[in-house]
Amino acid sequence: MLVRLRSVCLALPAVLACLTATAQAEVKLATIFGDSMVLQRELPVPVWGTADAGEKVTVTFGDQSKEATADDAGKWQVKLDPLKASSEPQELKAAGSSTVVLKDVLVGEVWICSGQSNMEWRLATAMNPKEEIAASDHPLIRLFDVPGHTTSPVAKDELPGGSWKVCGPQTSGGFSAVGYFFGRRLQEELKVPVGLVGSNWGGTRIEPWTSPAGFHSVPELEKIAAQVDAYDENTKVGGSSPSAIYNAMIHPLAPFAMRGAIWYQGESNGNEGETYYHKTRALVNSWRKLFNPDLAFYWVQLADFRAPNEDPAGGDGWANLREAQRKALDIDHTGMAVIIDIGDAKDIHPRNKQDVGWRLSQWALHQTYDRKDLVPAGPLYKSHKVEGDSIRISFDHVGEGLMVGEKIGLEPTKEVTDGKLARFAIAGSDKKWHWADATIDGKDVVVKSADVPNPVAVRYAFSTNPEGANLYNRTGIPASPFRTDSW
Repeated sequence: MLVRLRSVCLALPAVLACLTATAQAEVKLATIFGDSMVLQRELPVPVWGTADAGEKVTVTFGDQSKEATADDAGKWQVKLDPLKASSEPQELKAAGSSTVVLKDVLVGEVWICSGQSNMEWRLATAMNPKEEIAASDHPLIRLFDVPGHTTSPVAKDELPGGSWKVCGPQTSGGFSAVGYFFGRRLQEELKVPVGLVGSNWGGTRIEPWTSPAGFHSVPELEKIAAQVDAYDENTKVGGSSPSAIYNAMIHPLAPFAMRGAIWYQGESNGNEGETYYHKTRALVNSWRKLFNPDLAFYWVQLADFRAPNEDPAGGDGWANLREAQRKALDIDHTGMAVIIDIGDAKDIHPRNKQDVGWRLSQWALHQTYDRKDLVPAGPLYKSHKVEGDSIRISFDHVGEGLMVGEKIGLEPTKEVTDGKLARFAIAGSDKKWHWADATIDGKDVVVKSADVPNPVAVRYAFSTNPEGANLYNRTGIPASPFRTDSW
């Protein structure tokens, strides 16, 4: 048979050409592309994949048609011009020696939802799971989960699998609860399709999620940068190795067009302080270089956890990590959801993900989508001034004013009339801390103690579980823990 086929092919060049054609590689799109996906509106949209080296590939979407030629490695990419939001299903085609047709493609807002277990925590295990899943019929929200927990010593170009799913009771339960609640509110407020890309791994540190370029962008992290520079294809890495998760679970998504990222991680770096600030800068820098230089980036400050500490000095547990998270707000176009009022002293995985998603979306709506009528956050420490025997604290994001508040479950925060502010501490030059009396005075808080006649510094909620911390703005969002000292 082989001899006979060979003789026929030699005698019939047309047949040989046919056989050669059938041996060509099919035109393929990167794994992140699929039926029922969402493309990012108002930004250039890269579309890429593989084909035979030198093959011309034409990508068609709506009234646009773009052409590219596969390079020597068989890789090709086109870039669609910015698209308008559309809830009407469309087809995306990539055509060369073969044709790929994706159906039910929408155009709207795309966000990546990433971090460790509290971001990975599924809707099915959040508060009121049955009711939430039953009410999750949102066909304009589309969900993509990066499959598995994988690592690599070098950057991967492709994911091992994954598919887009239309959000509904049959699909929502296994997706990130924080991501779902974040995306649900965006879709409700913006009235456009929303695509959510989940890439999470419980128990992981921040370093594995950061690219080598990110470490190089922060001088304080030069030792880690040198470590990842020494990797090659044979280097053994695991879930705690710097850049290892980035290489396998983030880099293959690039350069998919996205508006922003939400991030819930920090528990596994919980014994850190200033170093986490530097690592956050590296993470943001690395993802912005990969996806979008203007990528919005909003993270969750760690929740209250473990037994309360009654030492007014605080500084235990996650106090310094939260301070580093607050300090990282000096990075442009970032925000932080404060959740010290909705945690669980006995559970590192608090079930109230509804408020977490809402508070993240409050930042996004205000800052990314220019809803200046919204107050993006609770009070954030801005400055302080010594006034005799007291210290006056001023805040950003006061909104319509400050209040003593109480948050119970999923109920809106309630003002406690005639309530007393708690968890403020004050110290003099001797650096000895005392619980303080704190009162709201207009848009400021005035802090004092009879034990400290000449105060120099204030701390608020500066412990791993600042139980009773109750400073809110009238939007109902809690103030972030802070300290005015650097002791």
